[in-house]
Parts: sequence; structure tokens; C-alpha cells
Amino acid sequence: MLKRALQPITDVLNPFKVRKPRIMNFNPVDSVLTRPVPEQVKITVFEYNERELTEDQHATLQECTDYRRSDKIKWINVDGLRKEEVNYICKEYGIHYLLEEDILSVGQRAKMDEVENRLFCLLPMVYFKAESSIVEQEQVSLVMGPNFVISFQEDPARDVFDPIRERLRIQGSKVRNMSTDYLFYSLLDIIVDNYFIVLDKLGERIELMEDVIPHQANKRTLARINYLRKEMLLFKRAIAPVRELVNGLLKSENDLLAERTEKYFKDVYDHIVQATEMAENYRDMVTNLLELYHTQTSLKMNEVMKVLAVVTTLMAPLTVIAGIYGMNFDNIPELHTKNGYFVTLGIMGVMLVSMIVFFRKRGWF
Repeated sequence: MLKRALQPITDVLNPFKVRKPRIMNFNPVDSVLTRPVPEQVKITVFEYNERELTEDQHATLQECTDYRRSDKIKWINVDGLRKEEVNYICKEYGIHYLLEEDILSVGQRAKMDEVENRLFCLLPMVYFKAESSIVEQEQVSLVMGPNFVISFQEDPARDVFDPIRERLRIQGSKVRNMSTDYLFYSLLDIIVDNYFIVLDKLGERIELMEDVIPHQANKRTLARINYLRKEMLLFKRAIAPVRELVNGLLKSENDLLAERTEKYFKDVYDHIVQATEMAENYRDMVTNLLELYHTQTSLKMNEVMKVLAVVTTLMAPLTVIAGIYGMNFDNIPELHTKNGYFVTLGIMGVMLVSMIVFFRKRGWF
């Protein structure tokens, strides 16, 4: 009955797999992380103002050059990173070579930079893979210049920008009526907001583990706790530097950032502080899960030891009596007594029952 009741919980927690890098590969020769070269690069462009919108889902590099000549605001999203495409776009839009290297880098810490009137942000975009309870991340680079924002993503299969695309398609929406820095803020904000979605999923796993531990305090449960602790540690390590990134934007005096959008970046800063604190709290909760596991294991061990101690205590006097009368001597007085065997068994039985009654009255078991 208990096993059936716990089945939904164990089904959710069942996937326990060794973390495998989804995007990064390790090159033993160079001892560095390398990114697989994508088969194709997808470039999408949103060009807009408050009245007009042009959406190009399959833009070419030449079309990206043509869009540069327009005075409208442009959002160019590059899915899949290949050196040729990144180099071409960076040259066309005046993005410094140092920033290009950061865009193509692997495993970078979140950072913010200002080079030649270009604002650059590099930060992780995180996802929660429910099938294996893995927190996955990809590196996203955002570059803002006059009238354009360019986003570079590693994984062409997914991102979190769909709500912004929907808002851009609505005439009269705030993002359509605001300047380039508001678009830059919107992209940054939705990446940070997605951290909370991943945190909620991790919180659910922690709550489920709290229900499982009292009933299944075994090695498999301990492995799951350690696995969850590792995911929390990796998640916190990934998002913690984003706080410094947003703080750098707030301190920036770059002309690309209008004073009226400062309050929006302050809102992003509040969100990332909250996300970091939640991640820290969840990490403490996982540590408490380990303590709960060890406590439960100790209680189980104590119960076993108590039963063994009671059984040993009950059998000790009987063993002494049996040992005495089991000695191989001919001159034991009671050895040839009629019905001696049954009398001895009776005495042993009375002693056993008396000890059980005594232990029960004392509440020892």
C-alpha cells in the first residue's frame, strides 16, 4: 500500500543519470572546452518602429548588411555560432574583435563590457530538463549599438524570447514605442525571469525528496540528494555573476542607455538578487535533506539495535541455564531427576515471560 502511494513520487525522481555536457565537448589534446560547429546558422531579424514592423525569419548575411542602413530599430538574433557568420556580422556592425572573441568563447563567466560605443553582455540562459532533472544552460551574448541589438545563441532549437517576439508583433505595445535600450532591457529581463521558472522546478524536486526520505532512506535516495545538490550548486554558480553584470549596466554612463530606462534595469537587478537568494536558500534546503537522511538512517539503525539488544538480553539467562546443564559431567545432581528436562524448560519459560513483562512495563520496547 505504501509502495503504491509513493509510486508517483518515485516516478518523478527515478531519472538519475550522470550529467553529460549538452553543448560543450572536452578536447584532451588542448585541455579546453570546445563547441561543436552547427550544421547551419539561423538568423532572424525584427526591424520596427511604432508604426511598422518587418519580420524576417531566414535572413541572409547580405540582408543583415542592408538592414544596417535603416534608421529603424533592429533586433538580429543569431541561432548557432560559426566563426564565419559571427565575424561577418561583427565587422558590419562595428563590434570590436575582443567582443567577437567573447561571443565565440566557451564556458565564460557572465560579464558586461563597453567597447567603442557598443554595450556587451554575456550571460547564461538556463532550462530545466524534466525527464532527467538536469539544469541545462547555454551561453547568450547581447550586443547593443545605435538602433540595433544583436543576440547570439548557441542552441538554435530553443530560447526564452518568444514573449518578446509576440509583443513586437503587437502594434502599440511598449517595446514598439520605446527605444533600443528598452529592447535590450527586455531581452535581459526575460532571461533573468526564466531563472525563477527553473528555481520553481528545483523547489518541487526538493519538496518531493522531503516526502521520500522518511520512507526510502537508502543509498539510491542519498545518490538523488547528492545529484540535486550538485544541480543547485551549478545553477547558483552560473547565475551569481549576473548580479555584477546588471550592476555594471546601472553604473554605466554610456549614451546608449537613456535615463528613463534606468528604473527598468533596477527592476532586473532586484530580480537577479532575489533569484540568487532563492538559489542560496534552496542549497541550504538540500543540505538539510542530507541531515534528514542521516537522521532517518540513524533512527532506523537505532530501531534495529534496540530489537537485537532486547533479543540478546532475553536469551542470555536461558543460554546460561542451557550451558550449565549441557556440561558433559556424570555427577550433576539434577541430571537423573525424573522430569528434569520439562522442569528446566518450565523454569526457562517462566523467566522469559517474566522478563518480557518487565521490559514492557518499563517501556523499553
